[in-house]
Amino acid sequence: TMKLRTHLHVANGLSISFIRIFLIFSYKKMCRSLDEIMWLSMVTILAGTISFFTHIFMTRPIEKAIQLISLKSKDIANGDFKGKVPRIGPIEFQELADHFNEMSKKLEESFSQLQQLESSRRELIANISHDLRTPLASIRSFVEALQDNIIDDEETFQRYLNTIQLETKRLSHLIDDLFQLSQLELGMDAFKPERYHLDNLILETLQNQYLQLEEKKIEVSVNFPDKIPPVTIMPEKMKRVFVNFIQNAIKYSPEDSMILIKVEDSSSDFIKVIIIDQGEGIPEEELPRIFDRFYRIEKSRNKEYGGVGLGLSIAKSIVALHGGKIGVESKLGKGSSFWFTIPKFK
Repeated sequence: TMKLRTHLHVANGLSISFIRIFLIFSYKKMCRSLDEIMWLSMVTILAGTISFFTHIFMTRPIEKAIQLISLKSKDIANGDFKGKVPRIGPIEFQELADHFNEMSKKLEESFSQLQQLESSRRELIANISHDLRTPLASIRSFVEALQDNIIDDEETFQRYLNTIQLETKRLSHLIDDLFQLSQLELGMDAFKPERYHLDNLILETLQNQYLQLEEKKIEVSVNFPDKIPPVTIMPEKMKRVFVNFIQNAIKYSPEDSMILIKVEDSSSDFIKVIIIDQGEGIPEEELPRIFDRFYRIEKSRNKEYGGVGLGLSIAKSIVALHGGKIGVESKLGKGSSFWFTIPKFK
């Protein structure tokens, strides 16, 4: 096998050689004198030589472009997606370089996503293992204590049973959340939205959280426009989003504070709901990962508040299922503002 450059030079040399032979043969047939034939042959050879070197000069950019693309292909095969193929040679090769660079960029993005997914998978497994191990270890220790008959009084016995029940519920909630999240991410839940009034959703959620609000003496203020169109949602799903936001606001708000619920009709297709608390706020570096699975801010503090870090991830999936957006704005010492959008009824 020959290289492309050799192929091109051989093809050019053969074509020039055939032209020379046919021209010399033609000169003889034209009954030219020997001097004329020699002169014409010299001119033909000179023209062929110039043509040969011109061919070499003109094909060099093509060879260079192919060589660079080949080297870049080897780099990509070795996992190096940096650098670009320069736009040299004929316009077809320049377009090829552009397409190749675009392909390299997309491969780099895909490879980066795969690395992030693998990292997330490992983190997910580690978090699931931790969050399953903790209640299981607690249940096991209390059950062993009961089996060993080391509990003498009824009060301690009942306390142990209550603890086992609480840890069992914790496990059940974790499994339910994982199942719910997997169904949402795999698109297994049928999307059947219906016409619903947003004020009913807010009222029902606040009624469910009444005792928690009373316990911390938190006042709730609702800023609702006079006229707000109905929305298109799955009420139970969207209620879970709202409950999660309200519960988080209650958890991290100090006593005798206020939670503000704002509803904005600022878009032709969506309504924006904002829940603002007066809590400690969230560090700026934590904000990009706040909706990730199992992600918890200040994990030591979250052990005190409970939860496994799935609520906001589920909320994000539910809002995405409705075609809306979700986000958070926060500063340390100035509280947090969680928001989401839901489509209007049409």
